[in-house]
Amino acid sequence: MPEPTPLGDFLRARRAVLRPVERDGKLRRVRGLRREEVAKLASISPDYYVRLEQGRNDSPSPQVVDALARALQLDEDGASYLRKLADQPRTTPASDDREQLPEGIRLLIQGLHEVPVFAHGKYLDVLAANPLAGALFPGQPEGANLLRVAFTDPTVRAMYDQWSTVVAEVVANARLVLGADAGSEQLKDLVDELRTTDDDFRAIWDRQDVRETAAGVRTLHHPAVGDLELMYERLHITGTDAQFLVIHHARPGSESESKLAKLRATFL
Repeated sequence: MPEPTPLGDFLRARRAVLRPVERDGKLRRVRGLRREEVAKLASISPDYYVRLEQGRNDSPSPQVVDALARALQLDEDGASYLRKLADQPRTTPASDDREQLPEGIRLLIQGLHEVPVFAHGKYLDVLAANPLAGALFPGQPEGANLLRVAFTDPTVRAMYDQWSTVVAEVVANARLVLGADAGSEQLKDLVDELRTTDDDFRAIWDRQDVRETAAGVRTLHHPAVGDLELMYERLHITGTDAQFLVIHHARPGSESESKLAKLRATFL
């Protein structure tokens, strides 16, 4: 039996979360489309679909990929991710080299003092952070991995009322960026570790949600200044494979803006 492929794993995971409607119009009690149901919806043979899931065929045509996206009810992010998996070679050279942040971006981060800003790489390692970001997020200094601290540092979990929603977005973003890239051995070891030790991570990771979240609003419970409602922007750094600048800022004139100023005055 061939080794499982990212494409097969994704098809299997997304098939498992759907709940089809039976002939009597009622939802099936047990979630999950059968393989033959997906094949029928995608207008391909059941045997061909089984080969895709089992890794015996990982090069479907663009037409088949689009048909599978419709059959699995994927949104645009999910369909884009499926296309990445179908286009990805079976093996990807892995590298454990630390990502290098462009020097200009590092200097920009160091020169920004009014807002918390940090940069992370493709595998969610913090590559640089300004002092205010360090004061706002003490659990994620330069060199920390955002996945690790989210699931292993209780002080990070305590900062979010909606922690499960936040980490689900982090994981879904990570999957979308990584695509079929096997990545470094260090990341694979981290995923294996978290899957073994944390039920929440295992459930979220294995669900294989993919979604881009480029901006939003977060409510944070900071131990020094209390509750903060901050907007965030996640900006792709031009010229890099998948490095991002993350900026948090408060609405002008808001209580959160005053608290952020207090945090800046206290810690910087």
